[in-house]
Amino acid sequence: MIAVFEFLASQPVLLVFFLVGLGMLFGHIRVRGISLGAAAVLFVAIAISAWGASMGVDVLVPHEVGTLGLALFAFTIGNNSGPSFFENVRKAVGPMVSLVALYGAVAAIGYVVGRFVFDMDISLISGTFAGSVTNTPALSAAGEASGDSATATVGYSIAYLFGVIGMLAAAFLALRKAHEDTDKPEPVTHVTLRVDRDDQPRLGELVGLLKKPVEISRMRRGETGPIWIPTRNDILEKDDLLTVVGTNAELSQLEELVGHRSSHSLRADRRFLDFRRITVSEPKLAGMTIAELDDVLTEKFGATASRIRRGDSDLLAIPDFMVEMGDRIRVIGPTSNMKAISKFFGDSSKGLTDINPVTLGLGIALGMAIGTIKIPLPGGSGMAIGAAAGALIVGLIFGRLGRIGKQVTALPNTTNTVLAEVGLLLFLAQAGTNAGAQILVAFSSGTWIEILVLGVIMTTALAVGLFFVMRGLFKIGNTQFSGMLAGAQTQPAVLAFANSRTNSDPRVSLGYALVYPVAMIGKILVATVLGSL
Repeated sequence: MIAVFEFLASQPVLLVFFLVGLGMLFGHIRVRGISLGAAAVLFVAIAISAWGASMGVDVLVPHEVGTLGLALFAFTIGNNSGPSFFENVRKAVGPMVSLVALYGAVAAIGYVVGRFVFDMDISLISGTFAGSVTNTPALSAAGEASGDSATATVGYSIAYLFGVIGMLAAAFLALRKAHEDTDKPEPVTHVTLRVDRDDQPRLGELVGLLKKPVEISRMRRGETGPIWIPTRNDILEKDDLLTVVGTNAELSQLEELVGHRSSHSLRADRRFLDFRRITVSEPKLAGMTIAELDDVLTEKFGATASRIRRGDSDLLAIPDFMVEMGDRIRVIGPTSNMKAISKFFGDSSKGLTDINPVTLGLGIALGMAIGTIKIPLPGGSGMAIGAAAGALIVGLIFGRLGRIGKQVTALPNTTNTVLAEVGLLLFLAQAGTNAGAQILVAFSSGTWIEILVLGVIMTTALAVGLFFVMRGLFKIGNTQFSGMLAGAQTQPAVLAFANSRTNSDPRVSLGYALVYPVAMIGKILVATVLGSL
């Protein structure tokens, strides 16, 4: 075996791919529907490195590979989260600030217990914090700030497992009370309404009387005339037909205001209006809002956007939603114009995979440069936020801007997802091999028990704090709260568990998306400060 380890040590590029492939082989194994995923690469890398170290061979992935992977991961995660992050900051300042404060409180608890009870080094405490909140970029930040990434990785590795298991248990407990939620969304459906009134009201006047919005996607004068997309200024005449999408309560209320339900289906008649999903691959459209896009579609084609599919999520086309390359937009428009509309959007699969090397290269370079800037601290010392935080911040800004002049700054969702996973795997392979020898020392000396206990304390403190703040203070329902637990822990395994228990209830994804971006930034910043103490 010594010869095998010596061969792996002499071939670092081969070693990286071997660790990634072998790690993900284990990462795909599911136990009760739960898998380690990418984290398995870390544990396999630790095991291989520790095994080699026990035979006197240093099996290491170069540090630069880890830096490259982390920069890729942080930038693309930020780029993907940019629009939702700034929107959530505007709408949900309270939960966001509270979450970051909770991370600070958990870190403070970890510092006190680690320093004064277990007499731990700050690098070990900060790494254990990163593991207790299952956040790899926070591990990198802790390693950079403390100057001892190997020891930080030891703490991360031992605390990580309970970080997953503890939050799974918290999500399980939250969902046991899900039947008590009062925020369950009403199902959305569509009906055709026939106008009975003859006072010719404007459509906007009637819609304005409803408590919740509805979408009126089609209108026809009589049973045989042309079908068009109505506006709020359209005047209703007796026997007009309307296709309306909304909740049963709102549809019933509008029915009382308008007339009665009709058996005619305007959606089935595609002679005048058609609809299809079209891929955004035209760069000039990236960064536009739906409101801006609808203005162009209405003026040029008499069409409108009604839905957006980004990744695996179907989203309403709300006015301030920002379009990205690779989005698939459901457009309703005149049948005769659909070919021209497809050409306008580009409708090419290339839009799903364009890596936009100008934005990717310059964005990561700028982020890493920002990460090296020293922030003055009391006492004359300085603190740099590190490559991960810098790349994440630039990624968030680029994702929010969408474009700078003619240069598109938002990468397609699919591209960001793929590059983020590749970057994460590269970093985990490097971090694992870097910690292998230290893991041996931790287990042989018995300090792993203290690390595990500290990790359990921090994970539990975060779960309990989230319960009292989000459920008690902000009155968030249990189902949405289970998604918030996954987002606060930035843990896909918890999200998958909550989705499986709720049959993918949209409130789970809403809770996850609400806190995920600020959770990424908050953990990195807290880990940086903690590691600098």
